Amino acid sequence: MTTNKEIEWLYEISKALNEHLDLKKSLYKVLSLLSQYLNLTRSVIFLVDPDKEKIRIEVAHGIPENVINKARYQTGEGILGTVIENGEPAIIKKTSQDPLFLFATGVHKNDDKEFSFICIPVKKKEMIIGAISADKYFDGKVFQENEIKVLSVVATMIANHLVNLDSFRQAKTRLNQENLRLKTELETKFKFSNLIGNSNKMREVMQMISQVSKSNATVLIRGESGTGKELVANSIHYNSHRNKNPFIKLNCAAIPTNLIESELFGHTKGAFTGASSSKKGKFEMADKGTLFLDEIGNMDLSVQIKLLRFLQEKEFEQVGGLKKIKTDIRIIAATNSNLEEMVQKGLFRNDLYFRLNVFPIYIPSLRMRKTDILLLADHFLEKYSNEHKKNIKRFSTPAIDMMMIYHWPGNVRELENCIERAVILCNDEAVHNFHLPPSLQVENKTSSESLLFENSVAAFEKKILIDSLGKTKGNIKNSAKQIGITVRKFSYKADKYNIKYKKYRQ
Repeated sequence: MTTNKEIEWLYEISKALNEHLDLKKSLYKVLSLLSQYLNLTRSVIFLVDPDKEKIRIEVAHGIPENVINKARYQTGEGILGTVIENGEPAIIKKTSQDPLFLFATGVHKNDDKEFSFICIPVKKKEMIIGAISADKYFDGKVFQENEIKVLSVVATMIANHLVNLDSFRQAKTRLNQENLRLKTELETKFKFSNLIGNSNKMREVMQMISQVSKSNATVLIRGESGTGKELVANSIHYNSHRNKNPFIKLNCAAIPTNLIESELFGHTKGAFTGASSSKKGKFEMADKGTLFLDEIGNMDLSVQIKLLRFLQEKEFEQVGGLKKIKTDIRIIAATNSNLEEMVQKGLFRNDLYFRLNVFPIYIPSLRMRKTDILLLADHFLEKYSNEHKKNIKRFSTPAIDMMMIYHWPGNVRELENCIERAVILCNDEAVHNFHLPPSLQVENKTSSESLLFENSVAAFEKKILIDSLGKTKGNIKNSAKQIGITVRKFSYKADKYNIKYKKYRQ
């Protein structure tokens, strides 16, 4: 029957096993407690190597480190090897009188006293994964039944701990691999070379991203809503030397004024009603990485003061806290507000504006880079065609004309939404003008009323030629026959409208 004292021992050993994630530290604490409770001279935990031929000392108590490193054991050899092979405990009354005892560590030979020895297998289900051994000075009695019971229970606890630790390590390895995969994916996705645009204005933006990514300078990204300010912030971080560290985002417009200070700086327990525990803020979470403050123009003046203080001193205090916390982070801010006008009206601090505006990047609106519309449209067409499992290859000429005429108040975000909608509606190989949203249809109708008759005819002819080439995969003879004109006339019209028929042969 287990006594209260033994239960207390086992409880302490259970706590010791779960005290550290470091296996050796946990097991050494267990042996230390066992030696204390059972008055042991030495105790050792052995583990079997994966090849099942060698046995190593994982941790030992009462044996010098240099001796542990020299000891070598084989399965089936000596008392330990027999216990590992058979899975049955072994008890030796006197080590000096047992021929199977190997004295591998040599510590018993150097002691004039007699020892009793016990070795108990550590089993993981039916598989032997190790053993626990212990010896103490022989006082006329071998190990008692209660001592054997305690050691057996501890061996089971060690086995369970090793199983749980193995599962934890496997899960941790999988998590690390997944994190590495996602980080690699993010780095690839947000390379500044992957920003879509061939216009001069976008080339300037890419050049600026390339330059500022290498530094720690604070960046202020300006531009209308939907132009891709967050995408640029991602590109700066993932192309910088901080790319292995956190990239933390905070939308200042999405968080109530009374909570944004806590979100940024964190709070201590009891700092305000409902603060039942301490919480880290974005500044602390982004240490060694980048903090992206979107919609910075919506930040309250009281929080602006604290942000300015951090930018000046590189330290902050939690809400309700007195301790100064230092962090090494890079600030990237973004806004579609006119900060200069807000400064004049007293809605944004002048000193904070200059602290943030170290390296400004202005993202042009889509109507300022019309030549990028088709590049972006083709990119989104491919993306959503794959996502929705559709075989859509191109846009019809009227659809292209509509997209080029429209003024795109929602910028790239609006264009992406339009293309996704068109892909969902389209069951053809080409997106036509009637697949595009009504907002584009109205815009196109208003603009087309002012076109001359000749332009309308030209646009219609061009559409017929391109559609016929698309259907015949660039075969001029078949295209001409399809629309009822000669090959000579077809070639003349194609040259007139600068239609490159070879590209339809792909």
